Amino acid sequence: MKMWNRVLLGFITAVIIAAVPSAAFADAVEGEVTVTLGEDLSEEQRSSLLEEMDVTEDVEVVTVTNEEEHDYLGEYMDASDIGSKALSSSKITAGQEGEGINVETNHITKVTEGIYANTLVTAGIEDADVYITAPFDVSGTAALTGIIKAYEIQNDIDIPEEQKKVANEEMVKTSELGERIGMEEATELITRIKEEIGDQPVESEEDLRDLIERIANEMGIELTDEEMNGLVSLFNRMKDLNIDWNQVQDQITHIRDNLDEFLNREDTQSFISSFLDFINELIDSLRSWFGGENEST
Repeated sequence: MKMWNRVLLGFITAVIIAAVPSAAFADAVEGEVTVTLGEDLSEEQRSSLLEEMDVTEDVEVVTVTNEEEHDYLGEYMDASDIGSKALSSSKITAGQEGEGINVETNHITKVTEGIYANTLVTAGIEDADVYITAPFDVSGTAALTGIIKAYEIQNDIDIPEEQKKVANEEMVKTSELGERIGMEEATELITRIKEEIGDQPVESEEDLRDLIERIANEMGIELTDEEMNGLVSLFNRMKDLNIDWNQVQDQITHIRDNLDEFLNREDTQSFISSFLDFINELIDSLRSWFGGENEST
C-alpha cells in the first residue's frame, strides 16, 4: 500500500508543480473550448482529429506552423528533431478556478503528460483540461507552442516571450533527461527542485547547484556535468520570471489533499484491494512453483 501511495503521489504531484502570477483562463468561461491544429495536417487528418476531440467544425481553431515551432524550440533542439511539419494538435477546455491542469495524450512519443503539465504551468496556464493528439505517432513538440498560442488568443493577452522560451526549454530538458534516467524520474526531479525552492528560495547559483545535486543524490540520480549545468541555467532563468514560489507550495499541498481523498474513495480502495489480492495470489503461485522445483532437486 505504501508503494502504491508513493507511485500515485509521484505521478500526480508531477502534474502541477509551479505557479506564476497570471490567472489561467481569467477571461475564459468555464467549459470554453479552443482547438489547436498543426498547419501541415491534411483535410482528412484535420477532420479525423476534430472528430476524435468530439468538437465540430465551428469550434475556435488556432493554427500552429512549423516555423513557430522552430522559433520556440530551435535554441534547445536540433532542427532534424523538430521536423519539417507541424502535426500535433490539442483541445483546451477552460476549467473551474483551482482545478489545476489535467493532461491526456494520444500518439505523442517524446513528451509525457507530466512534462506537458509542468511546462504549461511554467508558461502561465492553469485550471484547464488539455488533450493532445496527432494522426499518428509524433514527438509532440508542436503542441506546447499551440496551447500557449491558444491561451493568448482566448484571453486576449501576450505572454512574455522569455516565459514561453523557458517553458519550451523545460519541456526539452526534462524529456531529454527522461530518455536517459526515465521520464517519471526526470519529472519528479524537476518537481522536487521546485518544491524545495518554494520552501526555501535559493540566493545564489552555487546554492541552486547544491540543491539540485542534493535532490538528485537523494533520488539515486547521477547527473552529468552537462545535465547539471543545463538545470542550473533553466532554474536561474525561471527566477527571472517572478514565479510565485509560495503558490507552488500551496498547489502541492492541494495535490496531496486530493490524493488522500482519491485513495480513500470506496472505488479506489476496491481496485487497490483487488489488485493486491491478485499480486498476492501470483506470488503464492510462484513461491509454490519454485518451492516445488527446489524440493525435486
